[in-house]
Amino acid sequence: MLYDKIEEVLRTVYDPEIPVNIMDLGLVYELQADDNGKVKIIMTLTAPGCPVAGDIVAEVQQKTEAIEGVTDVYVHLTFSPPWNREMMTEEAKLELGFL
Repeated sequence: MLYDKIEEVLRTVYDPEIPVNIMDLGLVYELQADDNGKVKIIMTLTAPGCPVAGDIVAEVQQKTEAIEGVTDVYVHLTFSPPWNREMMTEEAKLELGFL
C-alpha cells in the first residue's frame, strides 16, 4: 500500500540534531495518499528557527517523490500546533532518555 511505503521512507529522514526519525519524533502531523498517487504531508520541526529546515523538507519531498506510484507530492510546513516532546513515540522518548 502506498501509505505504508511513504511512512517507511519517512522513517529514514532524521533531524540532524536528534538521532530519531521524523515519524517517531512526531514531526509528521498528517500524511495522506490518494489512489492517483497524490501525496500530502503536513509536518513541523522541533524549533521554528531550525537551521536545517529546508534540508529536512527537501529530503521528505525527494524521498517521497522517488516512491513507485507517487505522482505528486505536497509538503506543507507548519508550526501550529508547536511541536513538543509529548508528540514523540514511547520508543523515541526511551532512546533520548526522556522516560
